[in-house]
Amino acid sequence: MSLDFLISKIQNNKFLLIGRAGVDIYPDPPGTKTENANTYVTHLGGSSANMGVQLKKYGGSCSLLTRVSNDALGKFALNQLDHYGVNRDLVKLEDNESRISFAVVETTIEDHQSIIYRHKAADLFLNISDIENAKIHNHECILITGTSLAAQPSRDAVLYALKSAKEHNIPVIMDIDYRPYTWESAEKAKEVYNLACDYCSGVIGNDDEFAILSGDYDEGLNYAKKLSSKCDLVIFKMGEKGSVTFSQNLEIIKGIFPVKPLKPTGAGDSFMGSLIGALLKNYDLEQAIEIGSAAAAIVVTRVGCAPAMPDLDEVLDFMKNNNINKGGR
Repeated sequence: MSLDFLISKIQNNKFLLIGRAGVDIYPDPPGTKTENANTYVTHLGGSSANMGVQLKKYGGSCSLLTRVSNDALGKFALNQLDHYGVNRDLVKLEDNESRISFAVVETTIEDHQSIIYRHKAADLFLNISDIENAKIHNHECILITGTSLAAQPSRDAVLYALKSAKEHNIPVIMDIDYRPYTWESAEKAKEVYNLACDYCSGVIGNDDEFAILSGDYDEGLNYAKKLSSKCDLVIFKMGEKGSVTFSQNLEIIKGIFPVKPLKPTGAGDSFMGSLIGALLKNYDLEQAIEIGSAAAAIVVTRVGCAPAMPDLDEVLDFMKNNNINKGGR
């Protein structure tokens, strides 16, 4: 494949997102610590659901493939997906004693706590029959989050989906989304992620996540650069230092839009959803990276993740009034 082919498939606008939907609750009002809270607000969460919401804001046609618990919280997530316009026909209710991914997230920066419950997580019960039912060949671009690879049966199901996508010449873009508490070991994560990379056209992650793929924090950036020899798009994110993008012998260094954040969460989901959304809208790669960075900056200034996702007009207005910094290590 090539970057041009990847973008052409993105612009065919039929996305399948494989990952998780979750439920987030936030101590209210913003700034309240969890241990002092009397009131909470509830929102849709989960990386793939958040990305779907963001991409939908750019006109993306998005279907989510996952499992949620067959209880009130699982049905809340389904109703929220309907609210945001993310197709959930492929979302199955899991009838065992599993539970939907659940997070208590503070709208704070200092001593921030995000407490995530993933014991017997429903999304990790995704199986090969779910992939077959999704008919991979009917989609134009697959977006996955790496947490879907963390445990069985989801791991084998997602790898099966990646192989099917490659057989049908459908590009896959992976957000590494490494959560150590869901993996049996860092060594196993390295093994599985590298296997998945063999099927990906794009890989996006931060410095800590590429350190897992390379096995050495100091080699993460070099790993990302080498990976670009077989992937069309590799983005190495560095937090406040911005990002480095590798594509077709290009190296694009970008900074961030400095803001005063309310919280640290949601930026990665917004970045990826907005990057893909901007490419969908015919922006070139460098512009798309800046749009993704602007969206990420906006999200951390708002409560929640899914409800915080901006639309393109909001992002462009923000970019008119704020400057991206130079970036770089």
